[in-house]
Amino acid sequence: MLIFLQGLTMGLAYVAPIGTQNMFVINAALTKTRRMAYLTALIVVFFDVTLALACFLGVGAVLELWPVTKTIVLLVGSVLVVLIGIRLLRDKGEVRTVAEADKADKADTVTEADRTTNMPLGKVIVNACVVTWLNPQALIDGTMLLGAFRATLPVDEGWHFVAGVMCASLVWFMGITVILHVFRHRFTPRIIRWINILCGVVIVGYGIKLFVDFVMSMVHLMSIV
Repeated sequence: MLIFLQGLTMGLAYVAPIGTQNMFVINAALTKTRRMAYLTALIVVFFDVTLALACFLGVGAVLELWPVTKTIVLLVGSVLVVLIGIRLLRDKGEVRTVAEADKADKADTVTEADRTTNMPLGKVIVNACVVTWLNPQALIDGTMLLGAFRATLPVDEGWHFVAGVMCASLVWFMGITVILHVFRHRFTPRIIRWINILCGVVIVGYGIKLFVDFVMSMVHLMSIV
């Protein structure tokens, strides 16, 4: 349970910062019908979970084949995780939804009807896949973040951790969809700023933990040599 909660906490801190996935879900929650907004969130959850599994299993397999890479992954992963956290702490929380961008581009052609027209399901699926799998930063951060934690956990406990990460994806994306429908008029850049600060602090803390694990791993390797 502790490993699951660790994965849940890390997953929430990783997925919560406002990026392409979140903007896609936020836009659906603000501009689509409730049914389409929830469906969009579930589709994004699916692609986010598959990405998390790919990152976790891919790097895990490499670590099992070449144990020496564990130390390298821990070092690089700890540095990258801390940098991700610092980036979030420095983020000013500015946000602009897709609907607002469209309105700026088509100032006198966008109507209220246009804002509530639902995107075809096929296009929703394609777009959700693009903002998840074709996001270079998500691929890099996910690989190093989950791979680094994979290096610190036994095989049996690793699945508990990744289960927590997957649950975090479901809780976050469905949660923000529900909240935005209830408090859509109160969703401001200041709220996003506080979300990023909280997540930044958590991620920096995990990065420090990974660096400590790196130091311990180095001490172990030196003792063997």
